[in-house]
Amino acid sequence: MPVLVDLLTDVAVRVLRITVFLSLGVFLANLAVAFGLVEKIAVVSQYLTAPANLPDEVGTAILTTTASPTAGYGMLADFRESGTLDDRATLVAVTINTFFGFAQHIVTFYAPILIPILGLRVGLLYVTMRGLVALAITLTGIAAGRVLLARSTVETAASATAPDGGHGDRDALDDRPEGHEAAVREALGETREKVREILPRLAAIYVVVSMLVAYADPIMAALGQGGTTVTTAADGLASLLGLPGAAIPVVAAFALDTTSGATVLSPLVRDGTFTARTAVATMLVGGIVSFAVSTFKRSIPFQYGIWGREFGSKVIVVNTGLKIVWIALALAVLLVPDYSIW
Repeated sequence: MPVLVDLLTDVAVRVLRITVFLSLGVFLANLAVAFGLVEKIAVVSQYLTAPANLPDEVGTAILTTTASPTAGYGMLADFRESGTLDDRATLVAVTINTFFGFAQHIVTFYAPILIPILGLRVGLLYVTMRGLVALAITLTGIAAGRVLLARSTVETAASATAPDGGHGDRDALDDRPEGHEAAVREALGETREKVREILPRLAAIYVVVSMLVAYADPIMAALGQGGTTVTTAADGLASLLGLPGAAIPVVAAFALDTTSGATVLSPLVRDGTFTARTAVATMLVGGIVSFAVSTFKRSIPFQYGIWGREFGSKVIVVNTGLKIVWIALALAVLLVPDYSIW
């Protein structure tokens, strides 16, 4: 019983935190439209949205992601719900978000925690490689929008504000609430409606996933799997890539928890077991192996909670697929014959 209470308390804290930031994102999205901030932000964000054939509103969500990825996702969910974005455009916007979410993690995790553990050389090399992977995914999203959206999304968003063929921007301005108080009230109303829709789904999914994670060992034992799945995957990848034998426990630890993996790896770098190149490659392999764990523990509850099962699955597939492809390419670069820079 105490275990169950702790589990439900942890779920409640997680759901509350996500709900707060989602609410903030939806609220800010509505205020940005009501106060005309979209047009001002578009001066900066148009360099991302215009090449991808996305409406200006998306730039607000993308830039918000730098401060809070959850709030940025909340904005995108609101734009999709309102019809500003269709499913294809939302997937493009989520993909473009990747680098800006990574930028937030530099301040909150990589700089204060990971780099001090790994040391300056290995830490900076790893963060640089992950940053290049995130940037490549964002550029992939921009290219996909350029090819797949073909400006139809921008035109649809504009026509949505002018269904009778009027002047889209002018009519949108006329439809805005009169006065700041009216705008805030309307934004709060939209936020409450969105939270009522998302909160029950988010809580239910987190409870189910947390229960499965908490009782994973007995479940795996009953299925005859034991606790060797992650280690087996790590062993296969490390052998295939020619990494040191010590990479196997590092990959296994890194797959389950980034900080733990870095802590295990750090002394092995200092004693010469790993070079900077093989250390970063090992961590990237750990990242690939971890997708199975992180998708189940974090991505499914979060994405299903925001988007629902059907569209949330599409977001997970796109996000995970692009990460695996670009991390694999980064590994190919790292594992070419030694260069002096390593």
